[in-house]
Amino acid sequence: MKRILLPAGGAILATGLLAAGLAGTAQADDTVATDPLAKTAAQAAEVLDFWTKSDNAALKGAVAFNPDALEVDKISSGGGYSADTKPGSTAPIGEEKKTTAKVQNVNLPKTIGKVFFEGRDGKLYWCSGTSIQSQYRNLVATAGHCVYDIAANDEVVSRWVFVPGYYQGKAPWGVYVGKQAFTHYDFDVYEDFDRDYAFVTVYDGIGGVLNKSTKVTPSEYRAHIAKGGKGYVKETAITDKEFAEGYAKYGEAGPYKSKAVDPKVEHVAKPADAAAKIEDYISTGLNGIKLTGAEVTKAQYDAATSGLDNGQKFERLSKEVPVSKEDFEALKSAKGDGKFLGEVRAEVKNGVEVAWFKQQFFVKTWVKSTAQIKYWVEDYYVVESAIKSVGRLGDNVGGQGFAWNQPTGKYVRTFGYPYGPHLDGNKPFTGVTPKWCYGKTAKNVLRIPSKKVEEQLSLKCTVTAGYDGAPWLYKYSNSKRLGYVNGVTSLIADTDSNKRYDTITSPYFDGETAAIYKAAAAVWSGKLIP
Repeated sequence: MKRILLPAGGAILATGLLAAGLAGTAQADDTVATDPLAKTAAQAAEVLDFWTKSDNAALKGAVAFNPDALEVDKISSGGGYSADTKPGSTAPIGEEKKTTAKVQNVNLPKTIGKVFFEGRDGKLYWCSGTSIQSQYRNLVATAGHCVYDIAANDEVVSRWVFVPGYYQGKAPWGVYVGKQAFTHYDFDVYEDFDRDYAFVTVYDGIGGVLNKSTKVTPSEYRAHIAKGGKGYVKETAITDKEFAEGYAKYGEAGPYKSKAVDPKVEHVAKPADAAAKIEDYISTGLNGIKLTGAEVTKAQYDAATSGLDNGQKFERLSKEVPVSKEDFEALKSAKGDGKFLGEVRAEVKNGVEVAWFKQQFFVKTWVKSTAQIKYWVEDYYVVESAIKSVGRLGDNVGGQGFAWNQPTGKYVRTFGYPYGPHLDGNKPFTGVTPKWCYGKTAKNVLRIPSKKVEEQLSLKCTVTAGYDGAPWLYKYSNSKRLGYVNGVTSLIADTDSNKRYDTITSPYFDGETAAIYKAAAAVWSGKLIP
C-alpha cells in the first residue's frame, strides 16, 4: 500500500487510545490522527441547541455538501490491490437470528443517517454516515471530508452531529453530538484522498421535544419570559388600516405596533379646524399635524396665555399627579441639580409626610411629521424543551460490522442520501429518503492525480452529492439489515464525460484503517443528560 513519509516528530500520536491486541493490523504511531469536536458537555449542549432550536430549523436548512474542491478529472485505472496484512472483520451490533427466507425488496438499515455540520465558510451542510460497532456503541463512520474541512487547512468542521433515520426535520432515534474525530494522518495533514474516511465518537443521543415553538398570546409570552423561559417574537408587516383596527381592539399592550421611520418634524401654525377637532389633534393627529406639549418652568407657564396657539398653556398636561415617595425624593434631587423643570410637593399631616406629588408644565406646540410610519403585528412564541437521554447510538439503531483487507471484485451494497445535481444540471434526487446501489467493486485501482488518489475502490452508481460518507456494506444481509463497513463514499465521478455522474469511489480499507477504527472504537464518550 502507498505510504507518505512523515517528518520526524510531526505525527499526531494516538497511542493509549489504540485497542490492545489487534492481531494482523498495522499500528504505526504515525497512522492515527485525532481531533476534538465538542470536548465538553457545555460545548455539546451549544451544538445541540444550535441544530434543534426553532423546531429544528438548522437541520431543515442544511444542504448537501458539494464543494468545487471535490470535482475530479483525469481518471484512470491501474493494477490490482495488495493487502498490507491479513483480512479481518468485527461483527455488527444487533446480529439477528439467521433466516432462510429470500427477501426480494431491499430493507434499509436503521444504522444509516445524515451527518450535519457547519463548514468553516459558515454554511450548514450534510453528508451520509452510519452507526458502526464499537466497544461503547458510540461510533459513526463517514467520509473524512465530512469531518475535516479540506478548504480550511484540514481543521475539523464545527457543530458536528449525526441523526440516524433523519426525515424532514425529524430525528426518530435522537440527535448525537460528535465528541472526537479519528482519521488517517495522511488525510489530516496531506489531504490524501486514499485515506478519505473518519470515525467519530458521539455522546449519548438526545430525544423528546427539542426546542418546540408554540404560539401564545402577548400576556402568556410575557409571563413565560418573566419566569426565565425562552421565546421569540415574529413581526409581520401590515397596512395602516389593519393597524388602526387592531390597535383599537387590543390597545397599547396588544400585538399591533407602529414606528416612525426617519421622522422629519417641523413646527407649524394652529390649523383652522383646531377647536372643532381638538381631541383628534391631541390623540392621533390629522393630516400629519398633531398637538403636543413642550415642557417649560412654572414661571414660563404662569406667564403664558390661554388658548390653542403655539406657546399657550397646555392645561391638560400640566396637572399635579401623585408619585411614590421614592420618585418624589429622586425628582427633588434632580430639581436641585437643574435636571427637572417641574415642581414637587409633599402633603404633611400632623408633622408627617403622607402623600407626594409632582407637577410639570407644558405649553402647546403644533408639529407636522413627514415620517414614514411602519406598521406591524407581532406573533409571540414560547420555546420549550422536554428532552431526555435516549441512550447509546448502537443500542438504539445497532451498528454495522467492520472489515478490512477484503478482496476486490466482490458485491457490496451502499446506502446514502443523494441530493445534488449532475454536471448537466439535472437533479433527480430530493435528499429526503435514502437510496442504494448494488454491484461488484472494480478489481483494479482507481487513480485520480488531482486528489492524490492512487488506489481507491470504485463502484458503478449514478448518485450525486450528499451520498458522500455513505457506507459500503460487504456481505449485507437483507433480512438482518446488517453487514460489514468495507468503505465509505469519497468521490463521485463522471467517467465517460457525458455530464452525468456514474461512479462512486472509496478508500481501500486496509490494516492501517483497522488501526484507526480500533482506536476510535475503544474510546468512551458519555452522556449529556444524566
